Parts: sequence; C-alpha cells; structure tokens
Amino acid sequence: MPSRQAEMLAWIDQQHDRLLEMVRTWAGTSSWSLDPAGIAAMQEAVTRAISPFGPVRRLVASPRTVITNQGQEMTSLVGDVLSLRREGTPGSLRVLLAIHLDTVYPPGLEPPLVDLVENGTILRGPGVADAKGGLAVMLVALEAYEKFGHSKPLTWEVLVNADEELGSPGSAAILAEAATRNDVGLLFEPALDAQGTLAGARKGSGNFTIVVRGRSAHAGRHFAEGRNAVAAAARLATACDRLNAAGRDLTVNVAALHGGEAVNVVPDLAVLRLNIRVSTVADADWATARLTALVADQNQTDGISATLHGSFHCPPKRFDEKARLILDCVQTAAATLGLAITAEPTGGVCDGNKLAAAGLANIDTLGVRGGSIHSPDEYLLVESLTERAKLTAVLLSNLAERGLACS
Repeated sequence: MPSRQAEMLAWIDQQHDRLLEMVRTWAGTSSWSLDPAGIAAMQEAVTRAISPFGPVRRLVASPRTVITNQGQEMTSLVGDVLSLRREGTPGSLRVLLAIHLDTVYPPGLEPPLVDLVENGTILRGPGVADAKGGLAVMLVALEAYEKFGHSKPLTWEVLVNADEELGSPGSAAILAEAATRNDVGLLFEPALDAQGTLAGARKGSGNFTIVVRGRSAHAGRHFAEGRNAVAAAARLATACDRLNAAGRDLTVNVAALHGGEAVNVVPDLAVLRLNIRVSTVADADWATARLTALVADQNQTDGISATLHGSFHCPPKRFDEKARLILDCVQTAAATLGLAITAEPTGGVCDGNKLAAAGLANIDTLGVRGGSIHSPDEYLLVESLTERAKLTAVLLSNLAERGLACS
C-alpha cells in the first residue's frame, strides 16, 4: 500500500466519532421528501459540511406532478439539488459522487428517536442507513482523498438531491445531464445487506394511477341509476393483479384503492395506484400496453370512464461490461482493506437506474452496512462508517492513479 494511502486510512480511523455524530445529528433532522422546512434544514447542514471543498450551488429541480385522491392533477415543488464540481488534471477520469438527503419518514417523532444500541455497535433511527450514513461516508471519503489520496487529481462532481424517495421526479433531468459529463458514477445508497453486498443489476420501476369515474346515486332509492366507480376500479385492480401470472419476469403491486365515503351513496370516483417492477425494457413496454388495454376495456362499460396516468420512471439497470470494470475496482480497493465484497441483482431501484439509462455506468450501494430501511427499525452498523469511507477513499485514489485499469 502506498504511504499516501496508509496516511489516508489512518486519518479516516480518527474520524469515527465525527462520522457517528454527523449521522446522529442528521437523523435527528426530519427530512421527509414532502417536508419543505425539514428539507431546507437538512440542506443547510449538508451545505456546511460540503462547503470546505468549494462554493456549493443550488440547482432548481423541476416541479413534481401528482394525481390526488380526488382524481385531480396537481404540481408541487421539491427540494433543490446541491452541486459542487472540482476540475482535476487535463484528461483525468471524471467521477460523479451522488446521494440523496430526503427520507420516507414524515415528521412525528419529536425529536426523532436516534439511539445507539448493542453496546454502541448499532445506530437506529430514521434514515441512518438510507441514506444519511451514506452521505457522511461520501463526504469524509472525499475529504480524505483530497487530503492524502492522489498525485493526479480526478475531476469530480458531487450531487445531493432531495426527492429520491419520490423517484427523483424533479432532479431526474439534472442527473441525466450530469451523466453526460462524467465517466464513472459512485452512489452511496446502503449496501443490500449487513454483510455489505453491492447491487448489481436492478429492476426498473413504474408508478401508475388509474382514475375511474362513474355516476353517483342514492344506494337505496336509485341504486340502478348509479355507476359504481369503486366496483369498476376493483375489477381493474383484479385484472392488473392477474398480470403477475402472465409468465414474465415482472411484478404488479396493487398498492392502493381510494374511493367512496358514505355507505348509502353509489361512489362516482375511485383512484387506483399501482407499482410495477420489470427486468427488461420489453417487459416495461408490454406492461404499459396491457394497462392501456385494460383501461380501454373498462371505458366500454356504460357510465364508467377511466384514465391512465404514470410511466416507468426508473428504467431497468443492466450490469454491463463497464459496470463490471467499476466493480472490479471496488473489489480491488476492498482487498487492500482485507474485505471481500460481492454484488447481487435486486428488485429495488435508485438514482443509479437513471444514471445508467443516461449512459453513466455506476456502482450505487457504497453506503453503510445496515438494514430494515424504510421501517421504524432502520439501523446501521457503526463500524461500517469508517469501513466504507476507507473503501471509497482507496477507490478514488486508485481511479486517480490508474483509471478503470485499477483491478
């Protein structure tokens, strides 16, 4: 190991308490994707942490379009994207480091419960693994790399968005643009499991909403005059669920059906929400065509109209040759630290899907080891904070010195 890397690793070990305190503080700041005040507070904290690298820019995200439970289309704002770039030596490898600061947890715990347990080996709390631990790992690793890790500086760019848990509707265009000016993507979502497994191929994901309208009537006096939108939506839900048995490598989750209120009224509105996961673009096209056909069939029913909204917001992510080269570099860096790391396919999606679809090969699970993400029991393994920071710092150092021929 070069002496420069040895110094770098020793310095990261000294950052253990700082890393832990960063994550504890950030997890104590509510940053639900739809909480503007919480997002703003978290952005200020992250800006302070990043600003020693240089001036942090705020890139305005596009508005998000949603279908309400009343069947209306509306737009709402999402948080800005924090951005910082540094040029390296001419012709150097260009690396994008990215992660999100939003979480799935609405405000409610006052203050949010963030606890060290198991003799200080585990940190539990909202977003500690997904992805505030990864955010801390990224920043400390980059700091270590800048202090010790290179003689040929990389060109690097940091992006921190605030809408990933919504599917990145507002930041998608910013991510796609960044993909065109970088060679390698490193994302800091949590590892797939407590052993540190990385994500290889990822399925694609689509969110769809079907708004069904009927005709209201008194359920006793004029039942026959009504056209029941909830019943029609239920038929659609059953038909959509049957797509799981079509013999394709996809899943259709009938996630929610909203409609009706008073039991003595024939409901004239229902809103059906679906999530579909696919392994190939062909399956995505097939699923979209089937949904379109099912809605068209429903529109043949007297007094019922249905409208389909949504799309596949995350294309499937293939684990291609360039992604394999990046994994080889990660595994080489891991071996330097005495670690063995593997990659497995997953049905989950993240911004790595979008970046890959825009042409940027990436590894997207360099964040902490932990588990139970998106649940009250979310946790990270404390030792993985310095471990993954060292892994990323060595990886950056190797990429600077040898590019993708670092395995």
